[in-house]
Amino acid sequence: MTPRWVLPEFIEDALPAEAMGIERLRRRILDLFAAHGYELVIPPMIEYLDSLLTGTGGDLDLQTFKLVDQANGRTLGLRADITPQAARIDAHLLNRKGVARLCYAGHVVHTLPIAGSRMRESMQAGAELFGHRGPESDIEVLRLMLAALAQAGVASPRMDLGHVAVLRCLVNHAGLSGRREDELFQALQAKDLPELRALLRAVDMPYRAALELLPQLYGDEAVLREAGRKLPRLPEITRALRDLRRLAAATRDLARSIQFDLGELRGYRYHSGVVFAAYAPGFAAAMARGGRYDEVGEAFGRARAATGFSLDVRALAGASIGRGQRRILAPATRAPQLDRLIADLRKQGEIVVARLPGHARTDHELGCDHVIARVDGRWQVRALAKGSSNSRGR
Repeated sequence: MTPRWVLPEFIEDALPAEAMGIERLRRRILDLFAAHGYELVIPPMIEYLDSLLTGTGGDLDLQTFKLVDQANGRTLGLRADITPQAARIDAHLLNRKGVARLCYAGHVVHTLPIAGSRMRESMQAGAELFGHRGPESDIEVLRLMLAALAQAGVASPRMDLGHVAVLRCLVNHAGLSGRREDELFQALQAKDLPELRALLRAVDMPYRAALELLPQLYGDEAVLREAGRKLPRLPEITRALRDLRRLAAATRDLARSIQFDLGELRGYRYHSGVVFAAYAPGFAAAMARGGRYDEVGEAFGRARAATGFSLDVRALAGASIGRGQRRILAPATRAPQLDRLIADLRKQGEIVVARLPGHARTDHELGCDHVIARVDGRWQVRALAKGSSNSRGR
């Protein structure tokens, strides 16, 4: 019999130290978004399923927990992504004609852990910009994403840039649709070159050669030059390559390196233009992802250009570089000077934990690394010596 305190697989509590790290990072990221003019929205955890999946091309269907609304019998879903909710808010609640900048930070759940994750629940934070179709807005959100990662101590990550318009253009000119497009998508995603060649046997040149080349177009800026030489000279492809060059030039100062992947298919049915992801040592998967998704608003009945990104605050907090905030142990003694010092420290944002009488033997459980001690007749904050009784368990 499973004990009552055991959680479901891939679901975990956040204990005090981790929870505080997550909350601090969430606050810093939201403050960063606010400083750039992004307005906070808090969508509900649960919605009607058709609303949660609208515009996602079915990509979220298998990741979404479903249940029946006892009030009316309709199918509800627990959100697996907040981006479609932000698009719904922009399209139907704000109803602005110009640019709208929205941000959020909230929990999402998945039926199974997504690639590179060990959990089915995460805290997703993101920023979405609606109402502008040019590369300038893509540059803005990409630079904001890199600034958000810097808040977690991740400076100069490796960037991957792609553009789904390249594949979409080739598929349309090759006359592929329905089941044939799905089969092509699966082969490209698996980078199964023999299967890809078999599927494209009946496709006319130069589109057959171009589609066979896509999985190999990954690397530095030489990839864009090769794509310019070998892919068909179509306006959509020319624009996509130009946009990728502009995006790379505008973010090179914030990235350790930039790679281009014209065969990137994540979110192919969801995104409509440039796509990007950030990677760093120590992370099994991308730390943050984003891109352009102009067609989602249209699915809600109001066409709106859109671009944005999201990241997992909990994963970032768990791997953050840097030292946590110090914790100061205060004695149980009551004295005016001591009380004033404690009050001043707390006003400055310090964590001061009061010792309670009779618990000196368990001080190490409080996780303090500093202590208030009386030195030369004055109360002062001193670092606890490593290995002292007050620092056990650190």
